[in-house]
Amino acid sequence: MKYDFETIINRNNKGSSKWDIMKKANPNVPNHIVPLSVADVDIPLAPEIKDGLIEFLNNDVVLGYTNPTDKYYQAVKDWMLNRHDYKIEKDWIVISNGIVPALFDSVVAFTNKNEGVIIFTPVYHPFYQAIETNERQIIKCPLINQDTSYTIDFNKFKNLAKDPNNTMLILCNPHNPIGRVWQKEELEKIAKICLDNNLIIVSDEIHQDLIMPGFKHYPIATLNDRVADITITCTAPSKSFNLAGLQGSNIIIKNPLLKDKFILQQEKRSFHSLNTIAYEATILAYNRGVDWLEEFKLLINKNYQILVDFINLNLPKIKVYPLQGTYLTWLDFRSYGYDFKDLEKKMINADLYLDEGYIFGQEGEGFERINIACPTSVLLEALERLKTEFA
Repeated sequence: MKYDFETIINRNNKGSSKWDIMKKANPNVPNHIVPLSVADVDIPLAPEIKDGLIEFLNNDVVLGYTNPTDKYYQAVKDWMLNRHDYKIEKDWIVISNGIVPALFDSVVAFTNKNEGVIIFTPVYHPFYQAIETNERQIIKCPLINQDTSYTIDFNKFKNLAKDPNNTMLILCNPHNPIGRVWQKEELEKIAKICLDNNLIIVSDEIHQDLIMPGFKHYPIATLNDRVADITITCTAPSKSFNLAGLQGSNIIIKNPLLKDKFILQQEKRSFHSLNTIAYEATILAYNRGVDWLEEFKLLINKNYQILVDFINLNLPKIKVYPLQGTYLTWLDFRSYGYDFKDLEKKMINADLYLDEGYIFGQEGEGFERINIACPTSVLLEALERLKTEFA
């Protein structure tokens, strides 16, 4: 490979959320252990971004209050068109300091207290927080789990959508934690139900660039203009290029009325702009980062195949779910019969710091989510510890 995906960046005592969570779980964890939980990556930054930021800082830059430039908007527009066949306009792009804040803003902007927000569970845990914290009702539409495949329960979803108190769907595409990339036909069914029942769609598409071979990501807003008019599409370079700490996201809202409501809610919490570096890093990622991203995806796919082969050979009681998108693999440990809290204890005992399935909702109990976007050597070592603990 052209790029370095094998150097391990040790983030102990550097303020890393992921590493601090590991230390809290086990203050005596050995120094060489790398957590495979939170969705960021302990590998070197893409050199095109790193070198570009150094050049930017060396060019008499002033780190003052900064607005997005035409160059910034063009980079976002070109990326969405070239990578996702999504032709957007500059006026549709609303900056946000993260997709999680955008979820919170959307819930408040587009729903009223005690109204219901539908989610397909198990799902990324901030979805629950955005709804519950803002005094809305969590309306769960559990995914149908058959063997190692999840599908949407469209009959249940249709019935939930018919309830006039339910006014929003928060969609995750690709879906975190199960790794599904929803097919176009599935998205069309989702969109029709939402249109027929006046549901707003907030679509978290943060993993849109991390699609595995044989699969294609469709932004739900690209289905047609009517769908685009009810959709808030949440995008960011943060997962694709490991820039989450810069907290820069682009929320695409075609409908001007929805856009105005969203911006008003941002203003109510006093959000107005991103930091200067976030803008430049986004421009660099989208204009220069394609080659790095393609190799990053090769690493993810390689690690996934290693994971599958190792578990099939050594730990056949664990079910590995197909990874269609993201770098987060969903593992089913339920055949061992452990209570989900006991499963967590066994993981810590093996110095395996994954994301416990229960944080994604009751439907995730007995599962583990492993972040495989890591040096292959780290994954292999973790798998050996898993074997020792569970074989």
